[in-house]
Amino acid sequence: MAKIEEKKPIVDEIKSVLDGSATAVVVDHRGLTVAEDTELRKTLRGAGIQYKVYKNTFIRFAIQGTVNEELGKHLEGPTALAVCKDEATAAARELVAFAKKHPKLEIKGGIVDGSYCDAEALKEVANIPSKEILLGRLLGSMQSPIANFARVIKQIAEKDAEPAAEAPAEA
Repeated sequence: MAKIEEKKPIVDEIKSVLDGSATAVVVDHRGLTVAEDTELRKTLRGAGIQYKVYKNTFIRFAIQGTVNEELGKHLEGPTALAVCKDEATAAARELVAFAKKHPKLEIKGGIVDGSYCDAEALKEVANIPSKEILLGRLLGSMQSPIANFARVIKQIAEKDAEPAAEAPAEA
């Protein structure tokens, strides 16, 4: 058993990883092969998600008294922690997509923007498009009326311009 001085840096590391995170998801990775686990880590890293296996005791100490405290419900068996600081839906989206291909990955629960979500709620969160896609849709919906208005004005201008161009010039 390690001494308290040796455990404190690990607890502090977990605290710093969770500090300011948009999402923290707890998963059970039992049953994944080394190749599958490597694929998962690569996928998550590419999406800007930190993924690491920690001892449950260390996670419990790190989340004590924080918004992430409800993750303690799921700290049984092997536990990996996936944390994304940038986007609230990214970790859930990537983990749910991976779990569909590899059913041995069990999503236990998580915290999304300060709110606790069980596994089913995280599956719903995973269906929410990324921030970039939502902003693109918003911009598209804002541009659509303006573009339609511009087309109508152009058609009116072209219609009004045609008779003037066809009128014979008087000398």
